[in-house]
Amino acid sequence: MKNKMKKFLILLLIIGIAPLMGGLYGILNDQLTYTISPEYYTKFKFYQFGLIDLVNDTNPRIGVSAVGFLATWWVGLPIGIILGLVGLIHKNSKQMFYVSLRAILVTVIVAFITGLIGLAYGKFYLADTGVNWWLPENLIDTRNFIAVGSMHNFSYLGGLTGVIAGMIYSIRQKQKYAKKEKNASA
Repeated sequence: MKNKMKKFLILLLIIGIAPLMGGLYGILNDQLTYTISPEYYTKFKFYQFGLIDLVNDTNPRIGVSAVGFLATWWVGLPIGIILGLVGLIHKNSKQMFYVSLRAILVTVIVAFITGLIGLAYGKFYLADTGVNWWLPENLIDTRNFIAVGSMHNFSYLGGLTGVIAGMIYSIRQKQKYAKKEKNASA
């Protein structure tokens, strides 16, 4: 009974940590994409998130951080729930905690790599063929605006494929621990 209670508390902890990690991912991701296309924020995201009047022209990166956090924290919630529930398969709360945290990290890495693929796809394909998205009329650097938009879209897809990779990681770790335990008792 004690192990079940500890695992339940770890589940709640994972569900709490994942949105924070998702938000941190969004902040770092958006700092990168702001460097590539400031217009994506100044002409789109700041308006979308109602931050245009609050963003200081001397330090728009604070607004970029706010956009990044607000756009991604919520993605971490279902990721935390899914990976936390999968983590219940582990023998004890300590294994569950460490494997689940690494599974979240796997998810973040897959999302980032997928986002980079989207950046390249946007820059070298979509920017040449055109998109059917809304584009501000007064864009100066349309190519990088499209590339950043593509990266953002791919990152959400990466979150989905990443959570699947995280689940597989967690299951394989369970198998690894079980094999190690079996070999130790033989």
